[in-house]
Amino acid sequence: MTHSSGKELNGLDNPGFTVEEGSQYCTLSELGTNEKSIKEEQKKGKAKDRSKLAYCVTDVPPWYLCILLGIQHFLTALGGLVAIPLILSKELCLQHDLLTQSHLISTIFFVSGICTLLQVFFGVRLPIIQGGTFSFLTPTLAMLSLPHWKCPAWTQNASLVNVSSPEFTEVWQTRMREVQGAIMVASCFQILVGFSGLIGFLMRFIGPLTIAPTITLVALPLFESAGQEAGEHWGIAVMTIAFIVLFSQYLKNVPMPLPAYQRAKKCYFSRIYLFQIFPVLLGLSLTWLMCFVFTVTNVFPSNPEAYGYLARTDIKGDVLSQAPWFRFPYPGQWGVPTISLAGVFGFIAGVISSMLESVGDYYACARLSGAPPPPKHAINRGIGVEGIGSLLAGAWGTGNGTTSYSENVGALGITRVGSRMVIVAGGCVMLLTGIFGKIGAMFASIPTPVIGGMLIVMFGIITAVGISNLQYADMNSSRNLFIFGFAIFAGLTIPNWVKTRSQVLETGIIQLDQVIQVLLTTGMFVGGFLGFVLDNTIPGSKEERGILAWKESHGVESAESQLLSEVYSLPFGIGTKFCTASWIRHIPVCPKRPSGSTRKEEPKTLGEENSVPMSSEQDAEMGIDTKI
Repeated sequence: MTHSSGKELNGLDNPGFTVEEGSQYCTLSELGTNEKSIKEEQKKGKAKDRSKLAYCVTDVPPWYLCILLGIQHFLTALGGLVAIPLILSKELCLQHDLLTQSHLISTIFFVSGICTLLQVFFGVRLPIIQGGTFSFLTPTLAMLSLPHWKCPAWTQNASLVNVSSPEFTEVWQTRMREVQGAIMVASCFQILVGFSGLIGFLMRFIGPLTIAPTITLVALPLFESAGQEAGEHWGIAVMTIAFIVLFSQYLKNVPMPLPAYQRAKKCYFSRIYLFQIFPVLLGLSLTWLMCFVFTVTNVFPSNPEAYGYLARTDIKGDVLSQAPWFRFPYPGQWGVPTISLAGVFGFIAGVISSMLESVGDYYACARLSGAPPPPKHAINRGIGVEGIGSLLAGAWGTGNGTTSYSENVGALGITRVGSRMVIVAGGCVMLLTGIFGKIGAMFASIPTPVIGGMLIVMFGIITAVGISNLQYADMNSSRNLFIFGFAIFAGLTIPNWVKTRSQVLETGIIQLDQVIQVLLTTGMFVGGFLGFVLDNTIPGSKEERGILAWKESHGVESAESQLLSEVYSLPFGIGTKFCTASWIRHIPVCPKRPSGSTRKEEPKTLGEENSVPMSSEQDAEMGIDTKI
């Protein structure tokens, strides 16, 4: 593919996001790394593929390309968005109310769209999708496991459940309102940490030995939930797992020829790495289709008591006909949220875990979208806006909060399109999808063992992401081995014991008892707290603890420049017209005035100014696999 002008290389005339070998649209020199650094890396055989970008962060692709790529980002986040309401439905006593499950799915789609647009326009301003987080799932399940919130026995029997009765509606809505209130109050803590600039201060005391057990214990305690879902038919669950593994690992580098069109080439076939982009969606769809075939041919039993009955596709078919075509989610749709002290403290642990993940995602997203490392004011805004997103998610009643999606950060590296306008389009797609009720109903009808197989893969990846943070610490150190091993084992043992012996910890004060039980049954709080205390009290050098390597991997914030201003300044002239007073520059979320000459300069493009070059080691660490 050849181009005749510089404008075509980095302007609005880019014809597509697939490129032939050897062609480059935006090189790293245009993205803030100097020519010498690039040549040195290319001599070493590194970063050749990463140097290709079809569109940089501030570029605007053609409208049709924005829509197509936005839909792709939505589909990439689909697995996590759908899984969370389906997991929560059992603890909310909704396992036999598929219509309400579809409403929850539509609501999380809608709110995720709002939060994505807020993050791109007013938050960190990087092309990063916002959606539900598993970090909030663990404290939710811990809170709903309290004796007061356990589902009545009659809600477990489908023949006794009348989903339209006021009694049943009150049962699940009281639980949802309790979750909503806890999320909304806990999100205020995240808003405070972000907009006050506390995130930078807190990161001084948080290293890999705190982060690793915290994130690992987000997923490990959920093995029982995933196993129960998959155990409804292990054959179908294993088939789901096999397809996802096949597509994501074995076939990820196999391109698929798909028809495409350009004015220059007319109709032609373009190579797309389809399996690498949509492994979960393809695996889920194929297994779902096999379930349909086995249902039609009566391979699955028709007796509700028989093993494998929940793998049938016709037992959830009514939800599609019952769901409305259009349904507009609104705040307070399940009633006025209620607040309990126990839930708030539990969700604060989830907020901290979510913030740690998001900071890593910001740096990875900046590297893959052709932006310089985010300055402190952008990170502060990003965390603050995520807190606002969780506040909105609580108000709307998704049963969850919001966080940055690392899956979509990875999609930036796959497509080589770093434009934030693509994510704006993706956010709009989420908004529209949340309004169409039939779409949420379709996902609510996925057979149970298919969901179980998908959860086993997803929870396994989250666990591995947590453990991967140990690469920064010296794991030959007996100190570090003790801290991590003890934090993980205690994070599994203590919650398990508290669930069965909660009466031993009773103090006589109901509210205090609930706080203690929720905190001690939330594994990521127990493990993360112990890791934090031990890592900051047991003697050890910063190099041994991994603090130095952790900071180096994220690069040092470069000097303020026109490039930083172009990417991270507030939009619509807010940063340049309304935030010009000198005292405003001291606010943690406001961009700082560039140092040096005060002479007014003409705006420069991304390719006209270079930031501080990063070493090849930093370049590698800030690639697609960067994740706290």
